[in-house]
Amino acid sequence: MITELRKELDEAKVSSEELFEEAVKKAKQEQDKYNSFVTIIDKYKIKRRADSILKGIPYALKDNISTSNILTTASSNILKDYVPVYDATVYRKLKNAGAVLVGKTTLDELAMGGTGTTAATGVVRNPWDSNRLIGGSSAGSAAAVALGIVPFAIGSDTGDSIRKPASFGGVVGFKPTYGRISRYGLFAFASSLDHVGVFTRSVEDAAIVTDVIKGPDGYDMTALKDDGKSYKNELNKPLTHKKLCYIKEICDVNEYKDSEVIKTLTEFHKLIDECKSKGFEVDGVSIDKKLLEAIYPTYMIISCAEATSNNANLTGIQFGPRGEGNSIDDIMFSARTKGFSELIKRRFVLGSYILQKENQEKLFLNACRVR
Repeated sequence: MITELRKELDEAKVSSEELFEEAVKKAKQEQDKYNSFVTIIDKYKIKRRADSILKGIPYALKDNISTSNILTTASSNILKDYVPVYDATVYRKLKNAGAVLVGKTTLDELAMGGTGTTAATGVVRNPWDSNRLIGGSSAGSAAAVALGIVPFAIGSDTGDSIRKPASFGGVVGFKPTYGRISRYGLFAFASSLDHVGVFTRSVEDAAIVTDVIKGPDGYDMTALKDDGKSYKNELNKPLTHKKLCYIKEICDVNEYKDSEVIKTLTEFHKLIDECKSKGFEVDGVSIDKKLLEAIYPTYMIISCAEATSNNANLTGIQFGPRGEGNSIDDIMFSARTKGFSELIKRRFVLGSYILQKENQEKLFLNACRVR
């Protein structure tokens, strides 16, 4: 799709302004039904001197990514009026490439959820069936691509926040290697788990966008050096000697009774056979069942602990509407009580408990060992 739009732009069959106006029009038409966006941008803006395949292409950005002079709320009441004064690296790279921002997309509050139902502005609905979940937390980005509003959107993934909504929405979701794309300007949820990634309608488009936004960043010490690869060019290389693996204990059909799960796993094993026929080396790997059962609690312990620390500045003093009270503690208590949903408050309480001195060894450090 991006390649097709590039060709139409280069041949002057359509203008970038027309693509932008069409995307904005569709975003507004679908907003009431699907709630994909927190902010839809009316003013067309492009870096004219850019030289990139993405020049003039419209896109959407998850609303937990910093954009100077554009409202950025993380779909939370405590940040409902926050306008950043700096750009995230991923946004800056896309601007420099000439991509045109259409809007900021809805997410589960502070990216802490997997349903697309906890944003301060309401539920994000699945374009294929509005009675079903689109998944989260990058719900709006997935929905915007699934609806055909934009050819690509940027999201973030800490637990499954790109992969799940991509699956539910029938689009391509790519969560890259940790550090491949800079996290500078992404509102931190759990810093050791956060990733920036992309939604597209094809694997080729995911490669094209990733080629533009990957690479080192002096503002993010966890960002990796550029691997020197063009992911788009890598797509056409032979698959021989490429390795895939799956976890045997999770993918054993005999372990399940639910007919839908059995059906899905049967199709999954057919896919494995097809991958092998294409040249992939595919291994079934065994992992101790105790460790598999520890994955979810390990994730919750680490992510809640890091989230509590990362969001300690959301007090109604540095950020957010000022709370009521006669002391600093009362003001902060009021702001955080009113500013966060029940889900967020539960996670912060859990994180605070986990980080208490008497619990660190048993909970946090043990979870780190399991990881």
